[in-house]
Amino acid sequence: MTTELSRRGFLETAGSIVAASAVAGAGIAEAAEKPSGGKLRIVGVCCSPRKGKTTAAAMQACLDAAKAASPWVEVELIELAGLKIPGEVAAGLPLEAGERDDFPAVAEKIGRPDVAGIIVGTPVYFGNMSSLCKAFLDRCIVFRKNEFALRNKVAGVLAVGGARNGGQELTLQSVLAAMLCQEMIAVGDGRPTAHVGATLVNNGKDDISADDFGLSTAKNLGRRVVEVAMRIWQGGRVGNPTEDDSGG
Repeated sequence: MTTELSRRGFLETAGSIVAASAVAGAGIAEAAEKPSGGKLRIVGVCCSPRKGKTTAAAMQACLDAAKAASPWVEVELIELAGLKIPGEVAAGLPLEAGERDDFPAVAEKIGRPDVAGIIVGTPVYFGNMSSLCKAFLDRCIVFRKNEFALRNKVAGVLAVGGARNGGQELTLQSVLAAMLCQEMIAVGDGRPTAHVGATLVNNGKDDISADDFGLSTAKNLGRRVVEVAMRIWQGGRVGNPTEDDSGG
């Protein structure tokens, strides 16, 4: 009898979870119709030192999928290749006389109030992110110091490696860790692949066009970022907390 009751309780609970998931799914579809404040912007930051190569191509596929997910979405690709982003500034060290710093212009773009999602893309070097990506993430401390200005924006990551198991997932986790410190909302690549983020392979000829699986993760990531961003946008929770949701 006890076993039967336990089994019945489990089935009832499972049924409730399925029903609740269906309702939540319907809410996502409804929220995805139109954001309350006009179009939202999804920004992709490509942290490869090589302009227009495989990481940029992967990011473009991701952003194209994000744009196609809703007519209320605008996308922007920012390539850091060729830019000067001195990482030591994040530690409070001054720039040398005449040294160029392109980070403020990048920060202005990703800090816009209509930016609802930020996707960071990086090549994999020795099992982790590029030095350019690390410098960019370190410099983003200015947002954390500015009342967590990236709070509740959606964060996604893609990584391009030289092999299928070339350190992409470790790289994704490292980048996501930095974005979580900004109180951003981290998402993976979504169904049907649904893992930590987008993982792609450079075939050694600077070409990812034949990596069908990798490209599917990039597209799924773009769609997933939009899906979650639309829900947050509809709830009016992009940016800093209001008096009503600040806790206490």
